[in-house]
Amino acid sequence: MKQQGAHPGDTEGTPDASSRPDTADPDTVHIDEVEGDEPLLPARVHRPSDLMRLLGGVLAVVVLLAIAAFAHGTTSGLEQDINKGTGQAPDLLIKIAGLASSIAILLVPVAFAIERLIKRDGLRIADGVLAAVLAHGVTLATDLWVARAAPDSIQEALTQPSPGDIHALTDPVHGYLAPVIAYMTAVGMSRRPRWRAVLWVVLLLDAFSMLVTGYTTPFSIILTVLIGWTVAYGTLYAVGSPNVRPTGRTLMAGLRTVGFRPVSAARVEAADAAEAGDRGRRYFVTLEDGPPLDVTVVDREQQAQGFFYRAWRNLALRGFATRSSLQSLRQALEQEALLAYAAIAAGANAPKLIATSELGPDAVMLVYEHSGGRTLDSLADEEITDDLLRDTWHQVRALQSRRIAHRRLVGDAILVDRSGTVILTDLRVGEIAAGDLLLRMDTSQLLVTLGLRVGAERAVASALSVLGPDTVADCLPMLQPIALSRSTRATLRKLARERAEREREAVLEASRHSRPARAEHGADDDAHPVALEKVDKKAVRAEQRAEKRAIDEALEEAREEDLLAQIRHEVLRIRPQAPVEPARLERVRPRTLISFIAGAIGAYFLLTQLTHIEFGPLIANAEWGWVAAAVLFSAASYVAAAMALLGFVPERVPFPRTVAAQVAGSFVKIVAPAAVGGVALNTRFLQRAGVRPGLAVASVGASQLFGLGCHILMLLAFGYLTGTEKTPSLTPSRTVIGGLLTVAVLVLVVTSVPFLRKFVVTRVRSLFAGVVPRMLDVLQRPQKLVTGIGGMLLLTACFVMCLDASIRAFGDETTSVSLASVAVVFLAGNALGSAAPTPGGVGAVEATLTVGLIAVGLPKEVAAPAVLLFRLLTLWLPVLPGWLAFNHLTRKAAL
Repeated sequence: MKQQGAHPGDTEGTPDASSRPDTADPDTVHIDEVEGDEPLLPARVHRPSDLMRLLGGVLAVVVLLAIAAFAHGTTSGLEQDINKGTGQAPDLLIKIAGLASSIAILLVPVAFAIERLIKRDGLRIADGVLAAVLAHGVTLATDLWVARAAPDSIQEALTQPSPGDIHALTDPVHGYLAPVIAYMTAVGMSRRPRWRAVLWVVLLLDAFSMLVTGYTTPFSIILTVLIGWTVAYGTLYAVGSPNVRPTGRTLMAGLRTVGFRPVSAARVEAADAAEAGDRGRRYFVTLEDGPPLDVTVVDREQQAQGFFYRAWRNLALRGFATRSSLQSLRQALEQEALLAYAAIAAGANAPKLIATSELGPDAVMLVYEHSGGRTLDSLADEEITDDLLRDTWHQVRALQSRRIAHRRLVGDAILVDRSGTVILTDLRVGEIAAGDLLLRMDTSQLLVTLGLRVGAERAVASALSVLGPDTVADCLPMLQPIALSRSTRATLRKLARERAEREREAVLEASRHSRPARAEHGADDDAHPVALEKVDKKAVRAEQRAEKRAIDEALEEAREEDLLAQIRHEVLRIRPQAPVEPARLERVRPRTLISFIAGAIGAYFLLTQLTHIEFGPLIANAEWGWVAAAVLFSAASYVAAAMALLGFVPERVPFPRTVAAQVAGSFVKIVAPAAVGGVALNTRFLQRAGVRPGLAVASVGASQLFGLGCHILMLLAFGYLTGTEKTPSLTPSRTVIGGLLTVAVLVLVVTSVPFLRKFVVTRVRSLFAGVVPRMLDVLQRPQKLVTGIGGMLLLTACFVMCLDASIRAFGDETTSVSLASVAVVFLAGNALGSAAPTPGGVGAVEATLTVGLIAVGLPKEVAAPAVLLFRLLTLWLPVLPGWLAFNHLTRKAAL
């Protein structure tokens, strides 16, 4: 294979008649010469369709087992009806069916394997053997589970007394049938009509013979088929399917079948790899006689690219999402052909489709007349004239006059030939009979595409001159990132990062200019030591305010509008009354989906915590006065948490809204580990409150760092006190000593192993980056520091008192423990909960608190309900108000 030097789509790089071989001498013609084709194709590809079938099979198995478990009457009636119907079959028919199926079930796979080996397709046979082995293992595990651990209803649905031995049961899953099904599915028999018919006949005969003879049940057969099917697709997705992508030489042979005589084909590389799956692979083909061709090849693997992205867009967006995620090759071929003919009929300049054909069962090709020219992205800025911009809008107006939506008006879809004529390509993802929404989206997309090249002013002016102000103004609600193409959104994000970097440089430059003045002032003070001691604090604060004012002015001067805002302003100059509110295009927002998942997870964990508790005796024996006290301490903890956060934020942030954010954190932490959810929410909250992102991260990091230090100091202090409670001398407990030794050993291990040391240092550095400069700002405000440290101490005190009140609610004077012991238990349990990967530390905190309270002398009958009440008040009951606070702050743009 040779790599092409010039771009084959350029007019200058197109071979003319003089450069082609002499057709009079066939020996000099290099047939099947392919330039730029992939030299190495991956041997295997992971198809999303296999994953979807795997998930579908797993879901079907779960549904089947659920029906067997909860619909016992239905399953029994179904088995009786089937047994009654099959019992009337003639004995001769039963024996013939059993003999034929027993022989065919072994011969059919062998025959197909021989056929594949003859065609040198041994990879499929290997896949089938692997799937069969895995299916056999799954059947053995399922049989073992049904026999020993499954509910009786499932066992009755999948087994029955064996005809040969009434004391034995039939197999729940047939150990020989499931591997055969897995093998046949993995090797691809279902995609070949003749073999598929033979497969179904064999399966039906085998199922019929086993049902009639009483060796199985209907649910057992269905489960066997589902297991074999599911394991096969799971195997194919895990190891990958053999790559059947057609090469350039296959393309040459396909062109001959439709009447062309190709000489060579050159691969045209896609400029945008992210959306290459929607464009297909393109070739520039020269012919022995006639002008060259542009050929697009679409295969299954390439069509599967971006499957999950398209599936998410179809789920999340309203009415204008990308093409069907499961579109077949035939549908893709018909879609592109229809759009090609419709665009030309509408009067737009589009490539002329002259032939279509299949390239085997896994690919199709579309043959166009060669357009030549260059894409808009490849043109120099001075080549993009106003006439060219207006011509582009004329082509789009022609499409929209016939209700045709292009849906991908990006730079590489706009072709400009040598004469300057604009040609619209990449119509494959378009749509006919499009609604107003899609047409307005096309307008907004082209405005952004042209604005990225020539600026918002020229892009809007060219659109106004062709479409008119009303049409352009109507597209403003569509002017939002989610309505734009994938590549355009990536470009806008890149430009946003560059703007942020320029603003940062401006701030740093302003800060550097303010330093020489302060340094000069400091030198003057050094020259007068007495004056240095009498520096006026007001002067220092005035200098700080001046520096902050200079930074704000530099930031304001460096701030730039993004392209979407510039386009809106240009349109509003012509139509001030035009609607600018972005249209609601999302059907499901990511935040809504996360909230739903969080609620489901929270409900699941809550139910699992409460199923084993008898609430009657607990409610009857509880001291409600202490329960009320525990509720008050739990509510006060949110005020303390707000103090602990704001103490490390020099900027002014509303205190009530900060308390609401801490309440919202009780909802967030049920879907994320305790050490992660709170950090993310507080950082987001501070950014929305006007704190710059870097400073917000540093403030939360400083709060976490001080909280960690206070936590360790309090754990040591209370642990020391627990060791002195029953002894006259101040001797720490053995538990504290053992804990300190354990921590010391862990620190030594981490610091001595390079990999662990690097891992910890990297994580700590990223977490607390910028904390030290932020702490210097806080130290200049002692009242802030007192608020932060006092809030941390108050927060711990509230939790300790809440746990103590929960203990007193279920205990009496004989079962009470000291407050220091309760504090040690809480601090240890909280530390373990923060380290646990479960949401809110569920499971780890409960176990640690319960074991800890029992270890300090509390009876199990008191420790268990006390921990349950404590977790209900501090984790589960605040979920609903946390959800309300989360949604309220979200609507107020505070999160």
